[in-house]
Amino acid sequence: MKLNIEENTTSYQIQRIDADSVTVNNKTYSQSIIIMPNQVITWEVTTFDELQVKHFQYLCDLQPELVLLGTGNVSRFPTPDLLSPLMDAKIGLEVMNNTAACHTYTLLTIEGRKVAAALMFGVNR
Repeated sequence: MKLNIEENTTSYQIQRIDADSVTVNNKTYSQSIIIMPNQVITWEVTTFDELQVKHFQYLCDLQPELVLLGTGNVSRFPTPDLLSPLMDAKIGLEVMNNTAACHTYTLLTIEGRKVAAALMFGVNR
């Protein structure tokens, strides 16, 4: 599915998303990544069940105002104990599938929001 918004001034824009990858600024990623308006970072998450507090602390350290957690092709919710770094820092979290996370990221960056989309690939198999 192609995503095109003409007025977006964000440096890192999502151009395409499918079940196995996301394309950002003409580069395709098939591993888990974090996309922010000013950077794309490889995220060391390999399976949903291996999520740890340190993964959410890492997101917190990036200081977004909101994290969009894309959990692959289906929405899966982490246990509340894993989310303590985000809760303590008062950083919002929305959990959704990757496609919804990409759409939401695009819309929020148009509004100038400091959002992080943490997308997990290869985790639902």
